[in-house]
Amino acid sequence: MRILMLCSLFIAAGMTAQVDPNSELYKTFQQKDSILFDAGFNNCELDLLADQLTDDLEFYHDQGGFQDKAAFLKAMKDNICSSPSQKPIRKLVDGSMKVYPMYDNGILYGAIVEGTHEFYIKEPDKALYKTSSALFSGLWILENKNWKAKRIFSYHHLPSEK
Repeated sequence: MRILMLCSLFIAAGMTAQVDPNSELYKTFQQKDSILFDAGFNNCELDLLADQLTDDLEFYHDQGGFQDKAAFLKAMKDNICSSPSQKPIRKLVDGSMKVYPMYDNGILYGAIVEGTHEFYIKEPDKALYKTSSALFSGLWILENKNWKAKRIFSYHHLPSEK
């Protein structure tokens, strides 16, 4: 009986462990990260960004507070995308992303994605310079067979050393 219980624990732990970086699920979230941040944050493709978010998105930031989807998209437009002379740029730290699948009775319904990102400022005729780094995590869910970000946390922001 004890062996059966131990086997069950190991199987359950294996179902929720971080996925291998070579897995299809991990590659899916590399692509999602790229759409969310490269297209949305860095290139201000806000319609594409909006399509990656659930209607009931909750975004939590340790310095900027809470935002729902409408407030999040407005902040992106008014802050991140409003000044081409000092454009914030986000980069994922290589090797920092982790993906944890979420199952309901063996059926994949979501994933938690976490990692470290760095922020830079891009100014005309200047080299990109780093301003800060932070941790992020998010809950993504399958909504009509499409992955959408439902809850996003950006925290532990640290200024860059000069």
